[in-house]
Amino acid sequence: MQFKNILVASSLLITSFAIPNAVSAQNRGNPGQFDFYVLTLSWSPDYCANNGDRDPQQCKAGKKLGFVLHGLWPQYQKGYPANCSSEKLPKKLKQEFAGLFPSPKLYDHEWEKHGTCSGKTPKEYLKLSKQLKDSVAIPTAYNRPSKPFRTTINGLQNAFTSANSELNPNAIAPYCSGSGRFLQEVFFCYSKDGQPGVCSEEIIKRSRTSCGQADFLVRNVR
Repeated sequence: MQFKNILVASSLLITSFAIPNAVSAQNRGNPGQFDFYVLTLSWSPDYCANNGDRDPQQCKAGKKLGFVLHGLWPQYQKGYPANCSSEKLPKKLKQEFAGLFPSPKLYDHEWEKHGTCSGKTPKEYLKLSKQLKDSVAIPTAYNRPSKPFRTTINGLQNAFTSANSELNPNAIAPYCSGSGRFLQEVFFCYSKDGQPGVCSEEIIKRSRTSCGQADFLVRNVR
């Protein structure tokens, strides 16, 4: 699903993160009424390969960003709720959670579209987002690789489960760009109370469709 453009500058970042064949959102939802969370970590080298010149904040040479937080998304077994209230994110929280997202504009976008459906306060939502992001150990091969490498869905899942004993393969769903040729981002599924869980059949199916090539390329950092 492609995110709605808000400003030209912000749309370069936000729409580039959109996942081909991602689960579709409902028009509205009720705060706290959902089935599980998806923690989404985007692979920055893939984003920067297409947007580097237009987003020096994230893609300036020498940044060498690997996985960055796209968001923490309440999910249904099919689809997900969105824009569940009009509550705004207090500006002071961006400073309190500085560096959580690769772009300041993502704080507001992610809270308004996804965080408002969590049933949490803005601070609680950002705190859980940080907690889950920090809990994922990045496998050595994905820790700022200086050279690109190829892998498969199973290969990526095995790498992450080896580095994170509490996760199982069904909790991990990669998505690809370029018609399945490049790693774009990875979904990690958690229960409503933030415990490792399993992804829905819909997410797993769309992951396999998105990364439908025999293997895919993990771009190197720059």
